[in-house]
Amino acid sequence: MASDVNDISINFTEDNILLVKEIDKVILSKGAWATIIFRYRQWDKKNEKYGEDRYTIRRYQKRNNEYSQKSKFNISSRDQAGKIIDALRNWIQEPDA
Repeated sequence: MASDVNDISINFTEDNILLVKEIDKVILSKGAWATIIFRYRQWDKKNEKYGEDRYTIRRYQKRNNEYSQKSKFNISSRDQAGKIIDALRNWIQEPDA
C-alpha cells in the first residue's frame, strides 16, 4: 500500500492485463483516515474492451506509515450515482433544523 494518500490507486493488473483502470479520483478527506472516491472502468474479458464508467468510495486507515483499505462502497450504475447526487444536493440545501 501507499504511505502518501496521493499515491493510493485502484489500478489492478493480472496476467499483464489492466483489469481495473482508474480514470480519476477525488480525495475527500486526509489524515489517519482517508476517504477517496474513484472513477474507473473494468476490463471485459468476453468483449475484450473496457466497460462503462463505475464509481467506488473507499476508506483507508494509516498505520505504521502505510494506508490500508478498511471499507468500500461500489456505486452500481450511473443511475444510482445520479440518485446519490440528488439526495445529497437536497440535504445540503435544506435549512438547518
